[in-house]
Amino acid sequence: MTHALALLANHCIDAAAVVLAYRDLPAEQTIAGEPRVGSAELGRLGDRTVGVWELSPSISSDVEADEFFIVLSGAATVNFEDGSPRLQLRAGSVGRLVAGSATRWTVTATLRKIYFA
Repeated sequence: MTHALALLANHCIDAAAVVLAYRDLPAEQTIAGEPRVGSAELGRLGDRTVGVWELSPSISSDVEADEFFIVLSGAATVNFEDGSPRLQLRAGSVGRLVAGSATRWTVTATLRKIYFA
């Protein structure tokens, strides 16, 4: 991730208000639109990284890392090349992505999630 914040023990932050570092998604991942991705690393929990991630409205492809996530805001559909059932994401969705999964993200409203990877 591109930005680190210290999430101290016995402390909390407003993940919806965390300022993210943004970049353009690489051209080879862009299918439609002009996707911008933002992220901020919040800390570690054992051997896992905890952070906030955001993607602007667009259609893009990715190969996933192993992660659990909670959607804070926005809306998207994630389709899997292996035929796994698609994910319909919105605020409150909790999901899991398996490392190596080839995906297609269709983001209809800027999607922000907390991830544990």
